[in-house]
Amino acid sequence: MVVVHLSPSKSFALDVVNSIENQTAIDCLSLSCPQISNKKLKLAMQYGAVWLTPNGKKAARVRKVKKILSKGDKLSIYYDEKILFSPIPSAQLISDEGEYSVWNKPSGMFSQGTKWGDHSSIARWVELFGLAKYNLDLRPTFLVHRLDRATSGIILVAHSKKMAASLSFLFEHRQIEKQYEAVVKGEFPSELISQPILDEIDGKSATTIVLSSKYDPSSRQSRLLVKIETGRKHQIRKHLANRGFPIIGDRFYGDDFLHEVSVDYGSYLETEINTKTKQPDLMLKSCYLSFTCPMTQIKQEYKI
Repeated sequence: MVVVHLSPSKSFALDVVNSIENQTAIDCLSLSCPQISNKKLKLAMQYGAVWLTPNGKKAARVRKVKKILSKGDKLSIYYDEKILFSPIPSAQLISDEGEYSVWNKPSGMFSQGTKWGDHSSIARWVELFGLAKYNLDLRPTFLVHRLDRATSGIILVAHSKKMAASLSFLFEHRQIEKQYEAVVKGEFPSELISQPILDEIDGKSATTIVLSSKYDPSSRQSRLLVKIETGRKHQIRKHLANRGFPIIGDRFYGDDFLHEVSVDYGSYLETEINTKTKQPDLMLKSCYLSFTCPMTQIKQEYKI
């Protein structure tokens, strides 16, 4: 990661229509944003905060600083130094399988980028920093599936479009077994273990099964092993909270809050929750993935 001195006030979105034939993208940005150094503008491009909309075409990220623009092309820059240049928590390599790699995503790392940048999302982070960190061959990266930003644990990153499509197919058709470890408040009832939780999520079917529970009387918490057969947004968090057992550190579905405040943090709208005491990280971790590898047809298992 390149170290850049931050200026908290520097946050803006700007659309620029190019009026000079054969001008480069970086020259166009430099003329339009004289208050930002070329070094920072180049990093903003590399980190996915600059978009190009050619005449009559769809907008896409533009990363090449020497990209030649035509008259009428529109550059859009979404520049926020806090988003672009703040430290990013590092993922840990679990296994490199060539066509895909397996990582332990930390809590706080995104699965997807936004218009304000994608360098802090898992796939782009692996491409920019992760492969080099572990002395692996540099390759393109493609997102296969998602974990909530606050959820840690096992996530797959594909290194070709073909592999991304193959792995995505397995997820979509429920051919990948997924297990999570969750820590909840209270003693989880034994009668609910192995009983499917079938509450719909956003009007769609969802199935969560608690496989086991270990209660710690000293902390009054239970450590659960949870299996999901669907992948709805916040599925485990919602299902457990609905049963009266919110996950420790859950800022959306827990109960130790004073009030919620929605704030616009440049790249996304997030609900910030003021708590009586400092909240721990969300105690939810993707701890197990198992599937038949599309390349070798051999069953693979990954555990944390």
